[in-house]
Amino acid sequence: MTLHGKVAVVTGGSRGIGRAVACALAREGAALTLCARDRVALEKAAAELEASGAQVLAIQADVAQAPQVEQVVEGCLERFGSVDILVNNAGITRDNLLLRMKDEEWEAVLSTNLKGVFHCTRAVLRPMLKQRGGRIINLTSVVGVMGNAGQANYVAAKAGIIGLTKAAAKEVASRGITVNAVAPGFIETDMTHALDPGRQEEIRSKIPLGRFGTPEEVAELVVFLASDRAAYITGQVLHINGGLWM
Repeated sequence: MTLHGKVAVVTGGSRGIGRAVACALAREGAALTLCARDRVALEKAAAELEASGAQVLAIQADVAQAPQVEQVVEGCLERFGSVDILVNNAGITRDNLLLRMKDEEWEAVLSTNLKGVFHCTRAVLRPMLKQRGGRIINLTSVVGVMGNAGQANYVAAKAGIIGLTKAAAKEVASRGITVNAVAPGFIETDMTHALDPGRQEEIRSKIPLGRFGTPEEVAELVVFLASDRAAYITGQVLHINGGLWM
């Protein structure tokens, strides 16, 4: 188990990619602190992980709210004594054409998807700097580099995560902390399942590998970045999209 003795915080860990990441980290021996806004889904995910033998702390929190993020990190430190890995995965969509997009749709997505990454990264840096080591992995998106009609808010947030990743990586590299971004393409999650079947087929036709990815495939990349095998990788955006963007 490559992460035995490590402690990971995973935001948005109750479903989709976040849940797959939590399962993969636990399989490699990491203790977990999961946070999500949906208490029921969060507790269900935590119970299933515990049943598989993982050490799990579940804390309901909204990453857009800095005080709640601080409570998550404080709870993790109190329970496990350290924070070695942060996976910034929490995200929402409020899709609309730019001309019709309401201020609240813009602000909700930027607050969760971008400001949330800032809140969580800032909160873990103090313990990571003190222990002179850590791994921060931010989930961005293929649309953050190629754009997508009807998602100006989501695209802006995901592109912002790429910039934040590079800036943070430069700030903390001297203390042994790496910061990288993973940019999934279209993955089989609740978000893609909600797309019209015709739209799903249209997207598949543009993917050279001819299919959507799975949350587990993304999770394997996150685990690699969290491990010592990726110790010399920082400030990078790793794409996993079946060839959709080259």
